[in-house]
Amino acid sequence: MLAKVGEGAASFVYVVMDPKTKQIKALKHVIKHDKKDQRFLDQAESEYNVAQKVKSQHIRNIERIIKTREKLISVRELFLVMEYVDGVSLERLPPDSVEQAIQFFIQAAEGLGHMHRCGFVHADMKPNNIIRMSDGTVKIIDLGQACAIGTKKERIQGTPDYIAPEQVHRREITPATDIYNLGATMYWVLTKKNIPTAMSGKGDSLVEGLDGAMIARPKPAHEINGKVPPALSELINDCVEPEPENRPATMDAVMERLGRVLREMRDAAKG
Repeated sequence: MLAKVGEGAASFVYVVMDPKTKQIKALKHVIKHDKKDQRFLDQAESEYNVAQKVKSQHIRNIERIIKTREKLISVRELFLVMEYVDGVSLERLPPDSVEQAIQFFIQAAEGLGHMHRCGFVHADMKPNNIIRMSDGTVKIIDLGQACAIGTKKERIQGTPDYIAPEQVHRREITPATDIYNLGATMYWVLTKKNIPTAMSGKGDSLVEGLDGAMIARPKPAHEINGKVPPALSELINDCVEPEPENRPATMDAVMERLGRVLREMRDAAKG
C-alpha cells in the first residue's frame, strides 16, 4: 500500500503495488459495519460486474474482485483491484482552452457511447468523474451508479448539480440520462457555473423534485464565456432539455456535433 487517495461513506481507495509484478494499481476497499452498509457492498459488486462488460480505453478497468466472508457465509468486506488512473479530474484541473475542452468531451462521449452500446448507463457523469491524463486522453471513472438501460431505481441517485429530472422522479434511466449529465458537465467546465436542476440547492435528501416544465433554462454558455462558440452553447442546451425525448437522440449524435464545432473552430483559426 502506497497511499490513501479517496474516502467514501463505507469505502477507501488506495494506490497499491503488486509485490510480485511491481505494477501500480488502485484498490477500493468497502466495509460493511452494519446492515445499512449492505448497499455499499452491493454497489461495489455491481460496479465490478458492469466494468467487465464495458471494456473501453476511456473507461477505468476493474480487474478483480476479492471478498472477505464472515463465518464463511456473509460478505463482510470486499476489494476492487482497479486500473490506476494517473491523472487529475476536470473538476480539479479544468481544460486549458475551449478547444481542449471539446477534445475531452468527445472522448468522454465516446466512452459513454460504448457503454450504451453494451446496454448500460453511467448515471453519474460529472467533472469529478472525468480524469485527464498527461498524454491528452481522458478516462471515465466511478461506475458505482451504473445500471442497465431501462432501470428504475428505488432511491434517488445522482449528483444534485448534474442530475437529470428522470433520476429525481425515479423514472427509467436511459442513454438520454448520460446525455443530460454530460451536458451539465460541459456547462460547468466552460462556465464554472451549474445549470438549474430539479435538485438545485435542495441536497440529496430531496424526495420529489420539480417537474421539467418548472426547471429554469440555463443562461447560454457563450453569454457567460465569450470564447464558447454559439454552436457549442446550443448543443449543451439541447443536452440538458428536461424531457429526454428533446435531447440529442444518441451519444454518437453528441460526438458528431462536438466534432463539427471543433472543425469549425480550427478552420476559423486558420483564417
